[in-house]
Amino acid sequence: MTDQDKSKRSENIAGSPNTGEPVFLAVGKLRRPHALRGEMLMDVLTDFPERLQPGDVVYVGEGHQPIRIRSRRDHHHAMLITFEGYDDPESIGVYRNHILYVRTDDRPGLPDGEFYHHQLLGMRIRSDEGKLLGTLSQILVTGANDVYIVRTDTGPDILIPAIDQVILDVNLDQGEILVHLLPGLTPD
Repeated sequence: MTDQDKSKRSENIAGSPNTGEPVFLAVGKLRRPHALRGEMLMDVLTDFPERLQPGDVVYVGEGHQPIRIRSRRDHHHAMLITFEGYDDPESIGVYRNHILYVRTDDRPGLPDGEFYHHQLLGMRIRSDEGKLLGTLSQILVTGANDVYIVRTDTGPDILIPAIDQVILDVNLDQGEILVHLLPGLTPD
């Protein structure tokens, strides 16, 4: 999973336009003030929480208001985070239940052959036999591998496992994923 952008695109939680590369990616959900020094409890929505460091500028809410991180620390399965200029629970409380974003151009790079989910959503899926199968509409994250849900024009959705034997090529420039269909993956 990457930056929770896999299925959130349909909910527009990533703060992105409906087409093209998103401008912002959701990395956390600010829950509630914690203690008396302006800390905020945050649910982590990113696989890269280490990128949220003191001094970094992040963006809060649908308006993407810039705010600078003052401190951060892990807290159970969440994070406690403070921001410059917010020193008490009342001042930081205005951001209760807001989404915290980073700019897309600030995201960490991935190794060759790995992609962020938002880069793949909406891509055409074509079989190695040349047949256009449909459009990647959703990505399910399972324990073993991701599963691509391909929306077709004529029939039910197709579930395609994101494994090396099936995913042959991802061409971001052409907006297309080339797949080899194993027996049983399509209804025909």
